Amino acid sequence: MLRALKLEQPMQLCGEEIPLDIPQVRERFEKEMLLSLTNRAQVILWLKRTARYFPYIEKMLSDNDLPDDLKYLAVAESALLMHAGSSRGAMGVWQLMPQTARNYGLIVDDNFDERRNLYLSTPAALTYLNTLHEHFGSWSLALAAYNMGEEGLKAEILEQGVTDYYNLYLPLETQRFLLRILAIKRIIEAPEQHGFILSPDDFYPHHTFATVQVSALKDVPIRLIANAAKTDFKTIKDLNPEIRGHYLAPGTRSINIPENGVAEFQDRLAVQIIRDNTIRSQRIYVVKDGENLSTIAEKFEVPLAALLIWNQISLNAPIHPGQRLVILPPAEKDSSDVEEIENEGKD
Repeated sequence: MLRALKLEQPMQLCGEEIPLDIPQVRERFEKEMLLSLTNRAQVILWLKRTARYFPYIEKMLSDNDLPDDLKYLAVAESALLMHAGSSRGAMGVWQLMPQTARNYGLIVDDNFDERRNLYLSTPAALTYLNTLHEHFGSWSLALAAYNMGEEGLKAEILEQGVTDYYNLYLPLETQRFLLRILAIKRIIEAPEQHGFILSPDDFYPHHTFATVQVSALKDVPIRLIANAAKTDFKTIKDLNPEIRGHYLAPGTRSINIPENGVAEFQDRLAVQIIRDNTIRSQRIYVVKDGENLSTIAEKFEVPLAALLIWNQISLNAPIHPGQRLVILPPAEKDSSDVEEIENEGKD
Protein backbone atom coordinates (compact mmCIF):
# COMPACT_ATOMS: atom_id res chain seq x y z
CA MET A 1 0.00 0.00 0.00
CA LEU A 2 2.91 2.35 0.66
CA ARG A 3 3.86 2.11 -3.02
CA ALA A 4 0.56 3.79 -3.86
CA LEU A 5 1.77 6.94 -2.11
CA LYS A 6 4.85 7.38 -4.28
CA LEU A 7 4.39 10.18 -6.80
CA GLU A 8 6.44 10.13 -9.99
CA GLN A 9 5.23 13.50 -11.24
CA PRO A 10 3.43 16.58 -9.94
CA MET A 11 -0.32 16.22 -9.54
CA GLN A 12 -3.01 18.60 -10.70
CA LEU A 13 -6.69 19.04 -9.95
CA CYS A 14 -8.78 21.03 -12.43
CA GLY A 15 -5.57 22.21 -14.07
CA GLU A 16 -4.16 23.62 -10.83
CA GLU A 17 -1.00 22.07 -9.42
CA ILE A 18 -1.26 20.62 -5.93
CA PRO A 19 1.64 21.78 -3.69
CA LEU A 20 2.55 18.33 -2.42
CA ASP A 21 6.05 19.63 -1.67
CA ILE A 22 4.49 21.27 1.40
CA PRO A 23 4.78 18.59 4.11
CA GLN A 24 1.37 19.24 5.65
CA VAL A 25 -0.35 19.09 2.26
CA ARG A 26 1.40 15.85 1.37
CA GLU A 27 0.44 14.35 4.72
CA ARG A 28 -3.20 15.28 4.17
CA PHE A 29 -3.12 13.76 0.70
CA GLU A 30 -1.50 10.52 1.91
CA LYS A 31 -4.10 10.25 4.66
CA GLU A 32 -6.92 10.45 2.10
CA MET A 33 -5.20 7.91 -0.14
CA LEU A 34 -4.74 5.43 2.71
CA LEU A 35 -8.29 5.88 4.00
CA SER A 36 -9.72 5.31 0.52
CA LEU A 37 -7.54 2.30 -0.22
CA THR A 38 -8.41 0.74 3.12
CA ASN A 39 -12.08 0.70 2.13
CA ARG A 40 -11.57 -1.49 -0.90
CA ALA A 41 -15.22 -2.47 -1.22
CA GLN A 42 -16.17 1.18 -1.56
CA VAL A 43 -13.51 1.80 -4.21
CA ILE A 44 -14.74 -1.18 -6.24
CA LEU A 45 -18.25 0.27 -6.17
CA TRP A 46 -16.90 3.67 -7.26
CA LEU A 47 -15.17 2.07 -10.20
CA LYS A 48 -18.14 -0.04 -11.23
CA ARG A 49 -20.50 2.96 -11.12
CA THR A 50 -18.25 5.21 -13.23
CA ALA A 51 -19.22 3.40 -16.44
CA ARG A 52 -22.89 4.13 -15.73
CA TYR A 53 -22.65 7.81 -14.78
CA PHE A 54 -19.35 9.32 -15.93
CA PRO A 55 -20.16 9.44 -19.66
CA TYR A 56 -23.05 11.84 -19.06
CA ILE A 57 -21.12 13.94 -16.53
CA GLU A 58 -18.08 14.10 -18.83
CA LYS A 59 -20.24 15.25 -21.74
CA MET A 60 -21.85 17.96 -19.64
CA LEU A 61 -18.45 19.16 -18.43
CA SER A 62 -17.13 19.25 -21.98
CA ASP A 63 -20.22 21.03 -23.31
CA ASN A 64 -19.84 23.70 -20.62
CA ASP A 65 -16.06 24.05 -21.02
CA LEU A 66 -15.44 22.98 -17.44
CA PRO A 67 -12.55 20.84 -16.09
CA ASP A 68 -13.08 17.12 -16.52
CA ASP A 69 -11.74 16.58 -12.99
CA LEU A 70 -14.99 17.94 -11.55
CA LYS A 71 -16.51 14.51 -12.14
CA TYR A 72 -14.49 13.26 -9.17
CA LEU A 73 -16.34 15.75 -6.97
CA ALA A 74 -19.49 13.68 -7.50
CA VAL A 75 -17.69 10.57 -6.22
CA ALA A 76 -16.38 12.42 -3.17
CA GLU A 77 -19.78 13.86 -2.38
CA SER A 78 -22.04 10.85 -2.84
CA ALA A 79 -20.14 7.79 -4.14
CA LEU A 80 -22.40 8.30 -7.20
CA LEU A 81 -25.55 7.39 -5.28
CA MET A 82 -28.77 9.12 -6.33
CA HIS A 83 -30.35 9.11 -2.86
CA ALA A 84 -27.27 9.98 -0.82
CA GLY A 85 -28.17 12.46 1.89
CA SER A 86 -26.44 14.30 4.71
CA SER A 87 -27.52 15.30 8.20
CA ARG A 88 -27.38 18.93 7.07
CA GLY A 89 -29.98 18.38 4.35
CA ALA A 90 -27.76 17.97 1.28
CA MET A 91 -29.06 15.41 -1.21
CA GLY A 92 -28.24 13.61 -4.43
CA VAL A 93 -25.10 12.88 -6.42
CA TRP A 94 -23.93 16.48 -6.09
CA GLN A 95 -25.11 16.93 -2.48
CA LEU A 96 -26.88 20.20 -3.12
CA MET A 97 -28.58 21.98 -0.25
CA PRO A 98 -32.31 22.66 -0.77
CA GLN A 99 -32.08 26.42 -1.27
CA THR A 100 -29.00 26.19 -3.48
CA ALA A 101 -30.84 23.68 -5.65
CA ARG A 102 -33.85 25.99 -5.92
CA ASN A 103 -31.61 28.95 -6.71
CA TYR A 104 -30.33 27.03 -9.74
CA GLY A 105 -33.71 25.96 -11.05
CA LEU A 106 -34.40 22.63 -9.37
CA ILE A 107 -37.69 21.67 -7.75
CA VAL A 108 -37.39 20.58 -4.11
CA ASP A 109 -40.76 20.11 -2.45
CA ASP A 110 -43.11 17.43 -1.12
CA ASN A 111 -43.73 16.01 -4.60
CA PHE A 112 -40.32 16.20 -6.27
CA ASP A 113 -36.71 16.39 -5.24
CA GLU A 114 -34.81 16.94 -8.46
CA ARG A 115 -31.48 16.78 -6.63
CA ARG A 116 -31.91 12.99 -6.73
CA ASN A 117 -31.98 12.90 -10.53
CA LEU A 118 -28.50 12.99 -12.09
CA TYR A 119 -29.77 14.33 -15.41
CA LEU A 120 -31.63 17.21 -13.77
CA SER A 121 -29.16 18.05 -11.00
CA THR A 122 -25.91 17.98 -12.99
CA PRO A 123 -26.63 21.14 -15.05
CA ALA A 124 -27.57 22.97 -11.84
CA ALA A 125 -24.46 21.79 -9.97
CA LEU A 126 -22.15 22.72 -12.83
CA THR A 127 -23.68 26.18 -13.15
CA TYR A 128 -23.19 26.66 -9.42
CA LEU A 129 -19.56 25.50 -9.61
CA ASN A 130 -18.88 27.82 -12.52
CA THR A 131 -20.38 30.72 -10.56
CA LEU A 132 -18.14 29.91 -7.58
CA HIS A 133 -15.08 29.75 -9.83
CA GLU A 134 -15.89 33.11 -11.38
CA HIS A 135 -16.27 34.63 -7.92
CA PHE A 136 -13.24 33.14 -6.15
CA GLY A 137 -10.87 32.94 -9.11
CA SER A 138 -9.55 29.40 -8.60
CA TRP A 139 -10.97 25.90 -8.60
CA SER A 140 -9.42 25.11 -5.23
CA LEU A 141 -11.38 27.94 -3.60
CA ALA A 142 -14.50 27.18 -5.66
CA LEU A 143 -14.48 23.59 -4.39
CA ALA A 144 -13.85 24.76 -0.84
CA ALA A 145 -16.85 27.11 -1.11
CA TYR A 146 -18.93 24.28 -2.53
CA ASN A 147 -18.12 22.24 0.57
CA MET A 148 -18.40 24.84 3.37
CA GLY A 149 -20.56 27.53 1.81
CA GLU A 150 -19.48 30.65 0.00
CA GLU A 151 -20.27 33.09 2.82
CA GLY A 152 -18.22 31.08 5.29
CA LEU A 153 -15.25 30.96 2.92
CA LYS A 154 -15.51 34.69 2.21
CA ALA A 155 -15.42 35.37 5.93
CA GLU A 156 -12.31 33.23 6.49
CA ILE A 157 -10.48 34.84 3.57
CA LEU A 158 -11.34 38.28 4.91
CA GLU A 159 -10.33 37.48 8.47
CA GLN A 160 -7.14 35.55 7.69
CA GLY A 161 -6.02 37.74 4.79
CA VAL A 162 -5.14 34.64 2.76
CA THR A 163 -6.46 33.63 -0.65
CA ASP A 164 -4.58 30.35 -1.10
CA TYR A 165 -6.69 27.32 -0.18
CA TYR A 166 -3.68 25.37 1.09
CA ASN A 167 -2.69 28.14 3.49
CA LEU A 168 -6.18 28.84 4.81
CA TYR A 169 -7.32 27.44 8.14
CA LEU A 170 -10.77 26.10 7.31
CA PRO A 171 -13.17 23.59 8.89
CA LEU A 172 -11.42 20.23 9.06
CA GLU A 173 -13.80 18.65 6.57
CA THR A 174 -13.03 21.40 4.05
CA GLN A 175 -9.28 21.07 4.65
CA ARG A 176 -9.64 17.40 3.69
CA PHE A 177 -12.00 17.99 0.79
CA LEU A 178 -9.68 18.75 -2.12
CA LEU A 179 -7.16 16.12 -1.07
CA ARG A 180 -9.94 13.55 -0.90
CA ILE A 181 -11.02 14.47 -4.44
CA LEU A 182 -7.39 14.21 -5.55
CA ALA A 183 -7.05 10.75 -3.98
CA ILE A 184 -10.23 9.61 -5.74
CA LYS A 185 -8.90 10.95 -9.04
CA ARG A 186 -5.60 9.13 -8.64
CA ILE A 187 -7.27 5.80 -7.81
CA ILE A 188 -9.92 5.94 -10.53
CA GLU A 189 -7.47 7.04 -13.23
CA ALA A 190 -5.08 4.16 -12.48
CA PRO A 191 -6.97 1.42 -10.61
CA GLU A 192 -4.54 -1.32 -11.60
CA GLN A 193 -1.67 0.50 -9.91
CA HIS A 194 -3.65 0.33 -6.68
CA GLY A 195 -4.63 -3.32 -6.91
CA PHE A 196 -8.05 -3.04 -8.54
CA ILE A 197 -8.30 -5.24 -11.62
CA LEU A 198 -11.70 -5.05 -13.32
CA SER A 199 -12.73 -6.44 -16.69
CA PRO A 200 -15.18 -4.55 -18.96
CA ASP A 201 -17.99 -6.88 -17.87
CA ASP A 202 -17.47 -5.88 -14.23
CA PHE A 203 -18.71 -2.31 -14.75
CA TYR A 204 -22.36 -1.44 -14.29
CA PRO A 205 -24.12 -0.77 -17.60
CA HIS A 206 -25.52 2.60 -18.55
CA HIS A 207 -29.25 3.06 -17.96
CA THR A 208 -31.23 3.12 -21.19
CA PHE A 209 -34.64 4.73 -21.29
CA ALA A 210 -37.00 6.86 -23.30
CA THR A 211 -38.74 10.02 -22.13
CA VAL A 212 -42.48 10.64 -22.39
CA GLN A 213 -44.74 13.47 -21.30
CA VAL A 214 -47.38 12.80 -18.66
CA SER A 215 -50.12 15.41 -18.20
CA ALA A 216 -52.71 15.08 -15.47
CA LEU A 217 -55.25 17.26 -13.68
CA LYS A 218 -54.86 15.33 -10.44
CA ASP A 219 -52.40 12.98 -8.77
CA VAL A 220 -51.64 9.85 -10.81
CA PRO A 221 -50.59 6.66 -9.00
CA ILE A 222 -47.15 5.66 -10.21
CA ARG A 223 -48.31 2.07 -10.59
CA LEU A 224 -50.60 3.27 -13.42
CA ILE A 225 -47.63 4.82 -15.20
CA ALA A 226 -45.71 1.59 -14.67
CA ASN A 227 -48.54 -0.49 -16.10
CA ALA A 228 -48.84 1.81 -19.11
CA ALA A 229 -45.07 1.56 -19.65
CA LYS A 230 -45.20 -2.25 -19.46
CA THR A 231 -42.94 -2.30 -16.41
CA ASP A 232 -43.15 -2.19 -12.64
CA PHE A 233 -43.35 0.47 -9.94
CA LYS A 234 -39.69 0.07 -8.92
CA THR A 235 -38.41 0.62 -12.45
CA ILE A 236 -40.33 3.89 -12.77
CA LYS A 237 -39.03 5.05 -9.40
CA ASP A 238 -35.46 4.05 -10.27
CA LEU A 239 -35.59 5.88 -13.61
CA ASN A 240 -37.22 8.93 -11.99
CA PRO A 241 -35.66 9.15 -8.52
CA GLU A 242 -36.88 12.70 -8.08
CA ILE A 243 -40.51 11.55 -7.71
CA ARG A 244 -41.43 11.33 -4.05
CA GLY A 245 -44.02 8.91 -2.72
CA HIS A 246 -46.51 6.83 -4.67
CA TYR A 247 -48.11 9.51 -6.87
CA LEU A 248 -47.14 11.85 -9.68
CA ALA A 249 -48.36 15.36 -8.86
CA PRO A 250 -50.73 17.22 -11.24
CA GLY A 251 -49.28 19.05 -14.20
CA THR A 252 -47.16 18.12 -17.20
CA ARG A 253 -43.88 16.36 -16.58
CA SER A 254 -41.24 14.43 -18.50
CA ILE A 255 -41.01 10.85 -17.24
CA ASN A 256 -38.36 8.26 -18.09
CA ILE A 257 -39.68 4.81 -18.98
CA PRO A 258 -38.19 1.66 -20.56
CA GLU A 259 -37.79 1.99 -24.32
CA ASN A 260 -40.05 -0.96 -25.03
CA GLY A 261 -42.95 0.79 -23.30
CA VAL A 262 -43.09 3.91 -25.48
CA ALA A 263 -45.33 2.69 -28.30
CA GLU A 264 -48.97 3.51 -27.47
CA PHE A 265 -47.97 4.55 -23.93
CA GLN A 266 -50.37 7.49 -23.85
CA ASP A 267 -53.32 5.33 -24.91
CA ARG A 268 -52.56 2.72 -22.28
CA LEU A 269 -52.14 5.37 -19.60
CA ALA A 270 -55.48 6.96 -20.46
CA VAL A 271 -57.17 3.57 -20.11
CA GLN A 272 -55.38 2.93 -16.81
CA ILE A 273 -56.50 6.27 -15.37
CA ILE A 274 -60.13 5.80 -16.40
CA ARG A 275 -60.17 2.30 -14.95
CA ASP A 276 -58.55 3.43 -11.70
CA ASN A 277 -61.00 6.32 -11.31
CA THR A 278 -63.91 3.94 -11.83
CA ILE A 279 -62.62 1.47 -9.25
CA ARG A 280 -61.96 4.24 -6.73
CA SER A 281 -65.47 5.62 -7.14
CA GLN A 282 -66.85 2.18 -6.33
CA ARG A 283 -64.60 1.58 -3.35
CA ILE A 284 -65.59 4.44 -1.05
CA TYR A 285 -66.11 3.86 2.66
CA VAL A 286 -67.72 6.49 4.91
CA VAL A 287 -66.17 6.73 8.36
CA LYS A 288 -68.51 6.05 11.28
CA ASP A 289 -68.48 7.34 14.86
CA GLY A 290 -65.73 5.84 16.99
CA GLU A 291 -63.66 4.55 14.08
CA ASN A 292 -60.03 5.34 13.40
CA LEU A 293 -57.61 4.37 10.66
CA SER A 294 -56.39 1.29 12.50
CA THR A 295 -59.86 -0.10 13.14
CA ILE A 296 -60.90 0.54 9.53
CA ALA A 297 -57.79 -1.20 8.20
CA GLU A 298 -58.49 -4.13 10.51
CA LYS A 299 -62.13 -4.23 9.47
CA PHE A 300 -61.25 -4.64 5.80
CA GLU A 301 -58.17 -6.76 6.48
CA VAL A 302 -55.82 -4.44 4.65
CA PRO A 303 -52.46 -3.08 5.84
CA LEU A 304 -52.76 0.27 7.60
CA ALA A 305 -49.87 1.52 5.43
CA ALA A 306 -51.86 0.68 2.28
CA LEU A 307 -54.84 2.65 3.60
CA LEU A 308 -52.57 5.66 4.06
CA ILE A 309 -51.18 5.32 0.52
CA TRP A 310 -54.59 4.97 -1.16
CA ASN A 311 -55.88 8.08 0.58
CA GLN A 312 -52.65 10.08 0.60
CA ILE A 313 -52.86 10.78 4.32
CA SER A 314 -50.38 10.46 7.15
CA LEU A 315 -50.64 8.13 10.12
CA ASN A 316 -51.31 11.04 12.47
CA ALA A 317 -53.94 12.65 10.26
CA PRO A 318 -57.25 13.04 12.14
CA ILE A 319 -60.31 11.45 10.57
CA HIS A 320 -63.94 12.26 11.35
CA PRO A 321 -67.36 10.67 10.91
CA GLY A 322 -68.65 11.16 7.39
CA GLN A 323 -65.17 11.32 5.89
CA ARG A 324 -64.86 9.27 2.70
CA LEU A 325 -61.94 6.86 2.35
CA VAL A 326 -60.84 4.77 -0.63
CA ILE A 327 -60.31 1.07 0.11
CA LEU A 328 -59.10 -0.53 -3.08
CA PRO A 329 -58.82 -4.30 -2.63
CA PRO A 330 -62.16 -6.09 -2.45
CA ALA A 331 -62.91 -7.40 1.02
CA GLU A 332 -63.68 -11.06 0.49
CA LYS A 333 -64.63 -12.37 3.92
CA ASP A 334 -67.57 -10.11 4.69
CA SER A 335 -69.91 -9.46 1.78
CA SER A 336 -71.85 -6.86 3.75
CA ASP A 337 -68.77 -4.67 3.90
CA VAL A 338 -68.39 -4.86 0.13
CA GLU A 339 -72.02 -3.95 -0.38
CA GLU A 340 -71.67 -1.09 2.06
CA ILE A 341 -68.73 0.35 0.15
CA GLU A 342 -70.44 -0.03 -3.23
CA ASN A 343 -73.63 1.60 -1.97
CA GLU A 344 -71.66 4.49 -0.53
CA GLY A 345 -70.02 4.96 -3.90
CA LYS A 346 -73.46 5.36 -5.54
CA ASP A 347 -74.78 8.01 -3.15
